[in-house]
Amino acid sequence: MRFVWGMVWVVIGFLLIRYNYLLVGFFGHVPWAEQHIGGGGTYTLYKIVGVIVIILGMLYAFNAVGFLTGPAGTLFPSQ
Repeated sequence: MRFVWGMVWVVIGFLLIRYNYLLVGFFGHVPWAEQHIGGGGTYTLYKIVGVIVIILGMLYAFNAVGFLTGPAGTLFPSQ
């Protein structure tokens, strides 16, 4: 089941990248992205978020999330 949910997130990330123009048309521009990333920053922001969602979905699907959370494990020890 973990693999299926991971692939669902990968598809969602792909859709964010594929349909970023429609998302901007629906939700409007993000002023922070336009100011800090530059012209077309909202489109770039949606693409970056899509890539991050794809990477996290793949990590979740293949049970490799510990790769990211492992180094932080010593900061929050379990009791």
